[in-house]
Amino acid sequence: MKLSDFTFDLPKDLIAEYPSENRDESRLMVVHRDTGKIEHKVFKDILGYFDDGDALIVNNTRVFPARLFGRKEKTGANIEVFLLRDLSYGSSGRLWDVLVEPARKIRVGNKLYFGDDDMLVAEVIDNTTSRGRTIRFLFDGTDEEFRAVLDKLGHTPLPKYIKRPAEESDKERYQTVYATEEGAVAAPTAGLHFSRELMKRLEIKGANFAEITLHVGLGTFRSIDVEDLSKHKMDAEYYSIPDQTAEIVNKAKAQNKRICAVGTTSMRTIESSVSAGETLKPGTGWTNLFIHPPYHFSIANCMITNFHLPKTSLIIMISAFGGQELIQKAYKEAIKEKYRFYSYGDAMLIL
Repeated sequence: MKLSDFTFDLPKDLIAEYPSENRDESRLMVVHRDTGKIEHKVFKDILGYFDDGDALIVNNTRVFPARLFGRKEKTGANIEVFLLRDLSYGSSGRLWDVLVEPARKIRVGNKLYFGDDDMLVAEVIDNTTSRGRTIRFLFDGTDEEFRAVLDKLGHTPLPKYIKRPAEESDKERYQTVYATEEGAVAAPTAGLHFSRELMKRLEIKGANFAEITLHVGLGTFRSIDVEDLSKHKMDAEYYSIPDQTAEIVNKAKAQNKRICAVGTTSMRTIESSVSAGETLKPGTGWTNLFIHPPYHFSIANCMITNFHLPKTSLIIMISAFGGQELIQKAYKEAIKEKYRFYSYGDAMLIL
């Protein structure tokens, strides 16, 4: 498959700057793989597509306030630091992989200051990529106090294509209602459409929510720079699949129930841990799985996802699951009907 097979013209005004007023009242396009039929609904209408014994696999990762704004020592130049990964795993080392802007001005040995009265200070100790650095926070308090300062100074890491600063409301809305495991720098956005009320109504019908964790990194959104998709490499991301989740999913599969991956991160996680008998294996690990056509899906038989940008790993995965021609048809209709795209946009249910 070629990257150019996944391009389309997307009007910029269809990229959502804000979420719908109510989580479960965004629009929903329902795409039927068997017939090619396309329906236009509201998200809470998914209640009509799930029943007793069906399983919905959700990613419970929690976004942390990863974007910091500060100053460089001596010059006082404004800088932006985007926290990617905690390398010290909560110990007092406080080492982080980060991205910095403007990168050309931030060198090894520089000290960076954040907050009023220089509440937080960091030192650059290594260059990792052109924009990447390793920094050490110089902080004498406890780990809990350190995280409290990060939470106070950090901003919600809205994607760059949202052309506005993060607002107070984003702290809640750029987070699923079931987010518990902190570690992501981007939200698993298909799950943003679920309200607590909708989840409760699905549970009353007998549907089961099965939680996995995949801490979403920026690699999920990294641009693909090769025309031959077989040569693209994904960044590795940590995942965890509890025993209970595997039990719920494998029972649903044995009973030929609907198994729905809520989002591309849930799909990548379950496809990264499949047994020889095509059942879901519990466990933890790192995955750099890149799903592109043709691909045999072993676990899920339906999927909820948002509308994605051209030439991304996300639209390519959706095309592998829904069929390239059908997804192209659906996206043309979505643009015609002015569906809203990307993180704060509308949803698609592929059956």
